[in-house]
Amino acid sequence: MNQTDFLKSPFPEAQEVNGINMQSQNRFFNRELSWLGFNWRVLEEAENPCVPLLERLRFLSISAANLDEFYTVRVAGLRELAHAGNFTPAIDGLTAAEQLVHINEDARNLLAKQQIVLAALKADMEKQGISILNINRLTETDYSHLDDFFLQQVFAVLSPLAIDPAHPFPFLPNNGFSLVLQLEQKKDKKTLQALLPIPAQIPRFIRLPARNGEHRFLPMEDLLLVKIDHLFPGYRVKSHFAFRILRNSDLEVEEEAEDLVREFEVALKRRRRGEVVRMTHSAGAPEKLKILVKQQLQVNDDEVVEMNGMIGLADLRELILDERPDLQWKSFIPRVPERVQDYDGNMFAAIRQKDMLLQHPYETFDIVIRFLQQAARDSNVVAIKQTLYRTSNESPIVEALCEAAEEGKSVTALVELKARFDEAANIRQSRRLERAGAHVVYGFMDLKTHAKISTVVRREGHNLITYTHYGTGNYHPITARIYTDLSFFTCDPTLGRDATKVFNYLSGYAKPNNLENLSISPISLKNNLIKMIEEEIRYAKAGRPAEIWAKMNSLIDSEVIDALYSASQAGVKISLVIRGICGLRPGIKGISENIRVKSIVGRFLEHSRIVCFGNGVELPSKKARVFISSADWMGRNLNRRVESLVEIHNLTVKAQIVSQILAANLADIAQSWIMSSDGQFNRAVAEAGELAFNCHRFFLENPSLSGRGSAGASDVPKLTHTA
Repeated sequence: MNQTDFLKSPFPEAQEVNGINMQSQNRFFNRELSWLGFNWRVLEEAENPCVPLLERLRFLSISAANLDEFYTVRVAGLRELAHAGNFTPAIDGLTAAEQLVHINEDARNLLAKQQIVLAALKADMEKQGISILNINRLTETDYSHLDDFFLQQVFAVLSPLAIDPAHPFPFLPNNGFSLVLQLEQKKDKKTLQALLPIPAQIPRFIRLPARNGEHRFLPMEDLLLVKIDHLFPGYRVKSHFAFRILRNSDLEVEEEAEDLVREFEVALKRRRRGEVVRMTHSAGAPEKLKILVKQQLQVNDDEVVEMNGMIGLADLRELILDERPDLQWKSFIPRVPERVQDYDGNMFAAIRQKDMLLQHPYETFDIVIRFLQQAARDSNVVAIKQTLYRTSNESPIVEALCEAAEEGKSVTALVELKARFDEAANIRQSRRLERAGAHVVYGFMDLKTHAKISTVVRREGHNLITYTHYGTGNYHPITARIYTDLSFFTCDPTLGRDATKVFNYLSGYAKPNNLENLSISPISLKNNLIKMIEEEIRYAKAGRPAEIWAKMNSLIDSEVIDALYSASQAGVKISLVIRGICGLRPGIKGISENIRVKSIVGRFLEHSRIVCFGNGVELPSKKARVFISSADWMGRNLNRRVESLVEIHNLTVKAQIVSQILAANLADIAQSWIMSSDGQFNRAVAEAGELAFNCHRFFLENPSLSGRGSAGASDVPKLTHTA
């Protein structure tokens, strides 16, 4: 399918919805329930017959891991508010306590559905020669193998713990997985209560000897039950159950901390000991043992979920076998842009020739790494500045920055310590950078720095030229393989000056004035977004074309939503691609009849943030105003983070974003879900006889326009609508 074939589907007929108006709080949909809806869509992909079998297992694992994090952060925060007697409602009018009731019901249904999906997947996997066994299906050969495995790989790591007055109930960490046992001595029938924590350092699934080419696995908890005699000699198991806990994992950091790094190290230790927010346990738990565990963990009945099946489904990712590529997505090699190849890999020459936008993972993230590696080794480069929100443990980005600092270049790294669950890794990276001689700064106590910016200052003749990279995703080479994100390279002096002002703001609190081509939150981004929405309203009222296309992960900010509602009422056509949370209700007559919302959930995690304003003409158009951003349209991004919104002026890059990326997202059917006014999403369906268009497949097969080299320069598609 060519970009000229992309057709926007008509806006659906608006619905009459009683009780919803611009003054009622129910014009918004609840953030937490919207997130749960997204995770239902992830789980639905585990049932999608168009998805390879082991990728369906991966989707099930992801849905389980997502729900765990949701509880440790979002539900934990709501519990704290409810326990403190906080009755302040969310934007949809629900208090924290009311939200918890809805969440509890929906999450329990989701957990039950995960077990149904797992049962179906296990049956399909067995047909393909991959089996998850229980004790009853073990052979003598299996038992012999398990004897050796247990003694060599497991026994030394375990700590069996009696529970009695001399052995109090131990501390169990977040994600702690344990067996609790009622034991009986074989000789005198004396009983013993015991706990057997299952360390996270050993695999959850043990590979058994193959039979007829079959891949066979036994869950670790089943092995431990078989080997109780090794752990508690002379005892037998009278009763038992397995359980797993989640703890409050939000961090609290003192605003007046004198040493931010040390304060975060202390906070990370506190996180490990946060209150238990959910306990899941296997079915058939003896009541006395269950009461013991609940009392020791101080959990209430509404925080306990009995699972009729397997607990800890996030561990299923261990069963995505390299030996079975036939049951996974077909592998691909990310493209190296032709333009970079034209210049023999010289990034500075390629960027000098023209602005370049890459879309990961279709274009390799190695280009971003190469940009910094070349900067580190280029004798003409005098300075590098870099934001780091998340990156990998053995980060080639950090390696390049350290190399540059050791070569005597001026290197400034903004390391965000408040990147949730990456705080410890970022502390390690910051110390490594400091040892290499880089200037390391941590931004603001009350703001996260989420903008993705890198600058390289290079001496060329008598001038200093600033090469700038703006991204929509993190500088993380691993997640860049599965997240769709944009990397924009330019040596436009205005964008270089803007980036430098942002770095000065981050390192020296110098509030940037007169940004030429950039908006940043919390200073100007939200206001400028709303102003541009209002400009589209003026075009609509003047009888001119008025249209907005936008793509992001989440939309929940009430002021932005109300601005979009006002635009819809004025006649502005608004098409939104929102992967996850959406607090806006589309398709309501008189409020949002000109707004449609879709979500794409597929092979890659949609992560790029884009917004395009028609600017008085129909989209797509070369006169449109086009932006890429690090920010979702949420209160945290617009008010409590440092974020970037970059306007794109290069016509080829604009064509790539609007006529290729956004158009393909809007045309997608194969991976799309359409949102209705009640907040529910329904899978998109192709017209009879039509092939369901898949935007991920399209991007895998078609290179980015601005990355084309001289051979493809004359083949750049033209925008289909111009003023």
